[in-house]
Amino acid sequence: MLGCVGQCTEMRQNCRFDFCQASEGKRPSENLGQVLFGERIEPSPYKFTFNKEETCKLVCTKTYHTEKAEDKQKLEFLKKSMLLNYQHHWIVDNMPVTWCYDVEDGQRFCNPGFPIGCYITDKGHAKDACVINSEFHERDTFYVFNHVDIKIYYHVVETGSMGARLVAAKLEPKSFKHTHIDKPDCSGPPMDISNKASGEIKIAYTYSVSFKEDDKIRWASRWDYILESMPHTHIQWFSIMNSLVIVLFLSGMVAMIMLRTLHKDIARYNQMDSTEDAQEEFGWKLVHGDIFRPPRKGMLLSVFLGSGTQILIMTFVTLFFACLGFLSPANRGALMTCAVVLWVLLGTPAGYVAARFYKSFGGEKWKTNVLLTSFLCPGIVFADFFIMNLILWGEGSSAAIPFGTLVAILALWFCISVPLTFIGAYFGFKKNAIEHPVRTNQIPRQIPEQSFYTKPLPGIVMGGILPFGCIFIQLFFILNSIWSHQMYYMFGFLFLVFIILVITCSEATILLCYFHLCAEDYHWQWRSFLTSGFTAVYFLIYAIHYFFSKLQITGTASTILYFGYTMIMVLIFFLFTGTIGFFACFWFVTKIYSVVKVD
Repeated sequence: MLGCVGQCTEMRQNCRFDFCQASEGKRPSENLGQVLFGERIEPSPYKFTFNKEETCKLVCTKTYHTEKAEDKQKLEFLKKSMLLNYQHHWIVDNMPVTWCYDVEDGQRFCNPGFPIGCYITDKGHAKDACVINSEFHERDTFYVFNHVDIKIYYHVVETGSMGARLVAAKLEPKSFKHTHIDKPDCSGPPMDISNKASGEIKIAYTYSVSFKEDDKIRWASRWDYILESMPHTHIQWFSIMNSLVIVLFLSGMVAMIMLRTLHKDIARYNQMDSTEDAQEEFGWKLVHGDIFRPPRKGMLLSVFLGSGTQILIMTFVTLFFACLGFLSPANRGALMTCAVVLWVLLGTPAGYVAARFYKSFGGEKWKTNVLLTSFLCPGIVFADFFIMNLILWGEGSSAAIPFGTLVAILALWFCISVPLTFIGAYFGFKKNAIEHPVRTNQIPRQIPEQSFYTKPLPGIVMGGILPFGCIFIQLFFILNSIWSHQMYYMFGFLFLVFIILVITCSEATILLCYFHLCAEDYHWQWRSFLTSGFTAVYFLIYAIHYFFSKLQITGTASTILYFGYTMIMVLIFFLFTGTIGFFACFWFVTKIYSVVKVD
């Protein structure tokens, strides 16, 4: 519920939803992933006992006097939430309580949440959930869903100790203006609040609960009815097929270059005997004496490569575990927890890769290198995250990270990740520098005048288009799961798209690298990193489009939060894709220059 941040500037202590509160009950403890994602589980005032049915039971009554500033503010906040289609999210036995309703083509969609209420515009247009009931017809009026019919499905366990297991929890939200609040009967007209209402307004919250035995649903597949109802699978297959076509196209291009053009070039170069023939040649072989010349800003590039390697391995392992089912939606917060722990433990590869490449670039400031690898990129992410958290603290949001958790994150970073990075850097600097297949000339070769499409910027801009084309559909569902609180479970698709992204970034970078080498431009190191890393810029543009077209976020604080967290994702994605492009191009350049004879 990001949009509620910043809605109340006065009387901040009341900037929260005024629903029924549990009189007692201990809050369940959250894991690291849940805390970082802002998932706070509160005890519920809706109490029921297994197999004991309740009908129209009163939970509490909320009274608002519009003459009182405090009550008026609470009521306005409730109206604002209904206008923005805010939703309740309940869980029973770790299962989301779902609201199932019919959609197009006779399908039934089960949403793991239900709306607070809905609104009929002053022109009589029913917004969001108001379409479900023809009684919702008063213009410029809000309707509160103050009653829920809950149905619990279970099956009896006959093996071992006798008992029952919950396999589904469904509800239907309803609205009743209870005539007798002390003894509600859940009948009568809906609970409406006119936008111009004044005086005293009472909202009584009630619920009914029933139990039904269902032996057809197995415990292991109790989430399936939610996941199968989400009509996204055919879109995912379209996305995969689209991505595969791009990969096949790029693979064909790379194969043509490797098998035909390069094979002929290498054969011709290796058969040349006279220096006169060599002088007549042109293209990628002429720059063999400069191809491994250290790049400018080699320190920064090596640091980016170290951090990118850390992120690449972390992403692969996390998605692999998610595919095996260890990080399913049923295991709340497990995905984020796994990613953070893996990132902390992968400091050694980061330090090793940064040190190895920095040494191969001819660098000697090993202390600066290892310190930048440990603190530069993680420091930027933490600083951004800390600023976002200060805003959440200032707004009194429950999504704010507690001070103790921030200290724990810093402890993981400084006490585990940093020492592991130093260990990796030690072994990286201890090893000999990477041996290149050709020697570097003392005097740099002059690069000829380049045409428009072989200049650095156009190549970098074009390089990110194809990788982004492979992921943008998957990106839509990921952003939905983060900002619209929709459930993401298609980790098999995501892992496949991850592999396709790695291949696409590699092949697109190799293609552009070959074209630049043929134009006798040997500055490939930064260009290869930025070519595939530019995919992150398209990611940013798409995130901006998503913000304006799909979200209804209002308020300066909420907007800053969205773009603050988006910038963290963009930086991580930039390092991730850039590292893939560099390693692919490094392998390609090493491969082609290792099979030619150089006098």
